[in-house]
Amino acid sequence: MPGPAGQSLPRSPAEALEPQRPPELRAQEEVEENDRPFLRMLDGLVNAVFILACMAIGAFYFIHSEFNRPGPLQVSTVFVVPKGEGTAAIAERLTAEGVITDRRIFMASIFYFMHLKGQGSLKAGEYQFDKHASMRQVLDTLVEGKSIQYRVTFPEGWTSQQIVQRLAANTQLNGPVPAVPAEGSLLPDTYSFGTKDTREDILQRMAVAHQKYLAKLWEERDPDIMVKTPEEAVILASMVEKETGVAEERPHIASVFHNRLRKRMRLQSDPTIIYGIFGGSGMRDHPITREELDRPNPYNTYKIDGLPPTPIGNPGRAAIEAVLKPAKTKDLYFVANGKGGHFFSATLAQHNSNVVKWRKIEREIRARQKAEAEAAAAAEAAKDHGVLLPEGEVGLTVVDGPPAIPLRNPSRTP
Repeated sequence: MPGPAGQSLPRSPAEALEPQRPPELRAQEEVEENDRPFLRMLDGLVNAVFILACMAIGAFYFIHSEFNRPGPLQVSTVFVVPKGEGTAAIAERLTAEGVITDRRIFMASIFYFMHLKGQGSLKAGEYQFDKHASMRQVLDTLVEGKSIQYRVTFPEGWTSQQIVQRLAANTQLNGPVPAVPAEGSLLPDTYSFGTKDTREDILQRMAVAHQKYLAKLWEERDPDIMVKTPEEAVILASMVEKETGVAEERPHIASVFHNRLRKRMRLQSDPTIIYGIFGGSGMRDHPITREELDRPNPYNTYKIDGLPPTPIGNPGRAAIEAVLKPAKTKDLYFVANGKGGHFFSATLAQHNSNVVKWRKIEREIRARQKAEAEAAAAAEAAKDHGVLLPEGEVGLTVVDGPPAIPLRNPSRTP
């Protein structure tokens, strides 16, 4: 109901107590209400920018921290970058080989330092990464292109004692001479190293390489082999390594040993006897004697059943593979053929016939060696007495003949 001067009367006593707003304030509130969506959008945009800035700063510090954090390498390692390999492929391999922890962070760092700041490029080469090298150190090494300068080689079949002796003699390596590792725990190979590497670093790398290779081959092994554990495989591989220097013979030699184990025949391997007598020094001053063949010791496989208690050296990759993936044969015997290899046979009669062949070859070798020694002595005597030999004659030499007689007893009998 309208009141005086056109004013409306309150509808209730409560309404009568409520203060009346001036018309101009109500108009201002209506304007602010109309502007509120824009203000809300502006406020949301500012908040979003602030959140994104905080996230960017947090991401930067996270990447910076991870980039400089000590890496996952437990031992120093060598990494080869071939010519033409792309940065993405390099980062992928670094991650797969356990050099870095996160390929994405490494790639982001490459983009920042190389593309935004123009600080060099990754260079091909062979590089040494130290234990726990950070991603920054890895990237710096690849950009600087400082390739490895030194290498040390350990022949397949060498004992751990021989390996340590070579490390001790290497003057480019640092650190004290380490203790001799367990026999058969190292992988012989050529190892590259840098100026910061120690002798212990090389041994650790050899042990890790052995463990990785053995684990891989063990998963791929022939299910019919006669060794039950990786440790037994290494023992047998060390015997195969010592029995032949002919690469293609290793699977055949391994098959003979597996066949003998399957038939519960003694292995009768001369290298095990040598190890039992002379140990891991690799030194011996005489061939095996009959008395030594008959003398019991834990490594005399003419007297013990099955495998010896430990490896007799550190087998290489090929010998380990030969034991875990042997040739399929029925052979039980082998004997030297005078040319570095062996005659193989499945029966004792065939083996005895091959032994006769070897004895004939052995006599020829001895005769040739004797003649050569006599000719050399005569030449030396003539030289001492001022007697000239006919032109071009310097003593007898072996041409395309068999090598010197092996020191070990070549025969294999049940």
